Amino acid sequence: MIRPRPSGTAPFALSVLDNALTGAGFSAQEVFNDVIELARLADERGYQRFWMSEHHAMPGASIPSPQLMVARLVGETRHIRLGAGGIMLPNHVPLMIAEQFGMLDALAPGRIDLGLGRAPGTDGATAAALRRRHGANDDFPEQIDELLGFLGNDFPEDHPYRGVPAVPGPWQEEQNRVPQANSRADIWILGSSIYSAHLAARLGRPYAFALQFGSADILNAMRIYRENFRPSPFLDKPYSLVSVGVVANDDPAEARRQSATAALAMLRMFQRKTFSIFPPEEVEAFQATFQERQIIEEYTDRVIHGTAAEVAQGLEELHGQTRVDEVMLVVQGHSRRVQSRTVELLADHYNMTA
Repeated sequence: MIRPRPSGTAPFALSVLDNALTGAGFSAQEVFNDVIELARLADERGYQRFWMSEHHAMPGASIPSPQLMVARLVGETRHIRLGAGGIMLPNHVPLMIAEQFGMLDALAPGRIDLGLGRAPGTDGATAAALRRRHGANDDFPEQIDELLGFLGNDFPEDHPYRGVPAVPGPWQEEQNRVPQANSRADIWILGSSIYSAHLAARLGRPYAFALQFGSADILNAMRIYRENFRPSPFLDKPYSLVSVGVVANDDPAEARRQSATAALAMLRMFQRKTFSIFPPEEVEAFQATFQERQIIEEYTDRVIHGTAAEVAQGLEELHGQTRVDEVMLVVQGHSRRVQSRTVELLADHYNMTA
């Protein structure tokens, strides 16, 4: 069962999503070192969980394999839950994901999350290079069922994979006469639509809504999830999370400038251009058309930005509207220092500590 840690005076649990945004002028090695430092900081300051997302062929996001970073972070942190938010399951073979997260769970029992999404995490050409089949999204529920079968070693008797164990996992513990562990990785359903809300409710799993991707109908999705939720052996009542872009800074004007760096990256992604996260000065100097400027302004405003108090007010308003159990900060900005400062300032504002 999910048991969130108190987040100081915050009325909800607080977590961090790090997309390993890579600013122009920074190497991937520098970014990975900073991801490790940010995970340590979030752990020390009492955040609930630290997730990373799967992206491919995007110079502005340096983690194509979150599970590799989770393996490193297991030894760098003590308390915080670590996970993928998420693994784009149609890009993978379910057995291999079950094996990988079985290993992670054995390394850090009770601290591993596996968030599952169905988007490719990239563009069409890269999806084809990943050998992603046309229409793979349609098979997403069946892929989840297969993954859960491997994780629990509980395929039906007549299932073709009945005798295929995911190791490490329950089968190995049974064979070795090891008492059954209660620390399986928590499986989350990720999404930004009512489709994912229905699926999470049917499976009786926690639900994470990615609000950073756009102005999707989160209120309707949360209503559907709660009204249709079926209690399961893993979760007896609905548990939901919303992730949202955030920049907190002592200077609210600087917070807005940093928010615009991610907005320009979104514009370039829409235009099918490669991108890194440009510094604020280059964003301000960018010669945008009227339509491009509208997109930049729109995505700048979708990020909750300002002083710690202003960002906290925005998070609390979002919580009041959605009634989620947890809010996940999608850290934004050109430099990793800016992203770390967001995590620090909000922890200070809510008097958070491990």
